[in-house]
Amino acid sequence: MSLVIRNLQRVIPVRRAPLRKNMEIVRTILGVQKFDMGIICVDNKNIQHINRLYRKKNVPTDVLSFPFHENLKAGEFPQPKFPDDYNLGDIFLGVEYIFQQCKESEDYYDILTVTATHGLCHLLGFTHSSEAEWQKMYGQEKLVLEELSRHTGTRLQPLSRGLY
Repeated sequence: MSLVIRNLQRVIPVRRAPLRKNMEIVRTILGVQKFDMGIICVDNKNIQHINRLYRKKNVPTDVLSFPFHENLKAGEFPQPKFPDDYNLGDIFLGVEYIFQQCKESEDYYDILTVTATHGLCHLLGFTHSSEAEWQKMYGQEKLVLEELSRHTGTRLQPLSRGLY
């Protein structure tokens, strides 16, 4: 099914092709390539607005996920009953924030991929509200990014490393 990537900001240049290529591999690794999903790239102002509206946090952030199947437990796959239910949801990437947080030694597109993978894990029910939940999410991210790294020749690390 489709992976839609929209760039709704003009602050940071975004080449969608590298992100699409990597996220298609990630979707295959996770076994969710038959589901639709969206990745929307926004600036600090818009990610802050969304963060304030939905999480009551008035600050920019790197990623916000909005799952289509809201009650998934970590690691469960959606069980669509209708064709329209083959949807995972949307991931908003705060690309300006991500760019500002990148260290000199980090590749911006690698960090976009890592952040989008983190968001996709959220769409699949993974959270990091407690240490136990974080351990599950970290493990999932680590497995996926290690496999992706084998495909791409990179050394990607989970976004949630060192959270607890």
